[in-house]
Amino acid sequence: MSLLPSVEESYGTEIVRKGIHLFSLLIPVVYYFIPKSTALAILIPLTLACGLSDVGRLFVPAIGRVFNMWFGFLLRPHERNELGRRLTGATYVLLAATLLVLFFPKVIAITAIAILIVSDSSAALVGRRYGKHRFMRKSLEGAGAFFISGLLVVALAPKVDYAPAEYLIGAAAALLAAFVEASAIGMDDNLSIPLTVGGAMWILYLLFLPAVNLFKLDGMI
Repeated sequence: MSLLPSVEESYGTEIVRKGIHLFSLLIPVVYYFIPKSTALAILIPLTLACGLSDVGRLFVPAIGRVFNMWFGFLLRPHERNELGRRLTGATYVLLAATLLVLFFPKVIAITAIAILIVSDSSAALVGRRYGKHRFMRKSLEGAGAFFISGLLVVALAPKVDYAPAEYLIGAAAALLAAFVEASAIGMDDNLSIPLTVGGAMWILYLLFLPAVNLFKLDGMI
């Protein structure tokens, strides 16, 4: 039995939604080449603009009608007005990116944001099309796609010293995030996934590589 969402949606719509989601990979890629101050100067206004448009969509009927006319087909059921006042995934992605850039070392922030974008998309597309075995509140196939794609991100993401332990730390964080994604906890996964990855990586670095300067990529030698 396929473990598709209870509200049927076109798989093509999901592909379009995740294609737009993947466009957000520009955030970690660009952040690698620019300082934190510049990244925040870009992210904070974008997050505020997206958040305010979301609030307007939810509380101002005229704005909501225009938004739904153009972008309504991309909204998930829980993001639609009639099913609750929930912000869109785009707002949460920008909020998560802003928080990670603001509070986390660059090497961790880049990995966490990239895992959110790549692995969440992989889990959704594989889980919807091939999910047949339940795993927590999602599918085993989707969780597997999340973890495998997370390993790919970890392999390609920048490291401090490129020590083998750094790859293991990233892999452990990706595995934990796969469980968080499959559990579908109350917090939006565009926020819970990157914060889980970021928090887990930072803790593991402190435990197993305490001498590593996590702020090396930030230019804080």
